[in-house]
Formats: sequence, structure tokens, C-alpha cells
Amino acid sequence: MRNYESLYIIHPEVVGDELTAMVEKFQKVLTDQAAEIHKLDNWGVRKLAYPIKKVERGNYVQTLFCAEPEVIAEFERRLRLDEKILRFLTVRFEEEFPAVIEEPAAEVEEVAAVESSSADEDAAPIKEES
Repeated sequence: MRNYESLYIIHPEVVGDELTAMVEKFQKVLTDQAAEIHKLDNWGVRKLAYPIKKVERGNYVQTLFCAEPEVIAEFERRLRLDEKILRFLTVRFEEEFPAVIEEPAAEVEEVAAVESSSADEDAAPIKEES
């Protein structure tokens, strides 16, 4: 099995339960074909780099998964058939997926503590010996 990342943009008028149902529908397409989904991330509505079909915003959804190459053809076919999908891109990873950091808040606190201690050292007056 190979590692893939798929990013697709859903029309911004699709919201709430309809958006959730659409994301679950494409997730089911992958799982029905024995793909392993490692991460499913809804980035929310963002501004597009350029208008697509006179639409300037879209819901971005990222999926990281492992699958056989044949699965990609069916997954992309289903994305193409849905009129609410503005664009999609699927790429293959040569390596393993990077580890997902579960607790970024703890890392931020450590960095803040190190920065504040170095700032205290910089602010301390220097004593000159006579």
C-alpha cells in the first residue's frame, strides 16, 4: 500500500450537516476500498488564489491515507462527478507520513519559558569589578 494526500475544495454554500455528509461520503469511498485513513482535516472556508466558476472562497478538506493505486482512480472519479467539488489534487508520498503532534500547547509553553528566561538574562544589569 502507498501513502497519499488528497486535498479537495468544496463549494462554500455547502455548510453544516450537508458539508459533514459530503466529507463522510468521500471518506466512505476510501474505506469501502480497504484504504486506511490516517488523518482527515477540514480546514474550513478560505479564499481561493483565483476565482473558480465565479466562486472566490471554498471549504478545504485534507485527507492522508494509505491505499492501493487502483483506489485513487475510483476516488478521483467520484470527486469529478460531484458538482460541488471545485478542485481536487491527490499526490503520493514517497516516505511515511510525518508524526502528528498531539499536544502543541505543551511545546509552546516550553518555548515561551525558554524565551522569557533568556530575556531575563539580557535585562539583568552587568556588574563591573573594580
